[in-house]
Amino acid sequence: MAYDEDLADRIRELVGGESDLTEKKMFGGLSFLVGGNMAVAASGEGGLLVRVDPAESDTLVARSQARLMEMRGRAMQGWLRVDAEHVRTKRQLAKWVELGTTYARSLPAKR
Repeated sequence: MAYDEDLADRIRELVGGESDLTEKKMFGGLSFLVGGNMAVAASGEGGLLVRVDPAESDTLVARSQARLMEMRGRAMQGWLRVDAEHVRTKRQLAKWVELGTTYARSLPAKR
C-alpha cells in the first residue's frame, strides 16, 4: 500500500514553518524529519507513524487511539501508529504532528 498523499500534504501544511525540515521516503511512507530526526510520517500502512518520547508511549497509548508500532513482532516504545480515521480533522492531526516535531526538536541534530 502506498502512503496517503493527501495526508502527506496535510502534514506538510502543518510543518511548513519548521526549521531544518526534510522529507524522506522511509518505512514505506513519507517521513518528515526535523534536524535529521524523524518526527511524523504518512505511513505506507495507512494513517500516521509518530515518533514520541519513549517514556510517554504507554501514557499516550492509554489516553488515545494510538498503538505502539510493531517491528518484527516487537512493540517499539517511542513509535506510535495512529489510524487515518483518528486524524480526519486538522485538530486531530495537529496534535500528533506537534508531539512528533516537539520530540524530534529535542534530539541532537543528525548531519
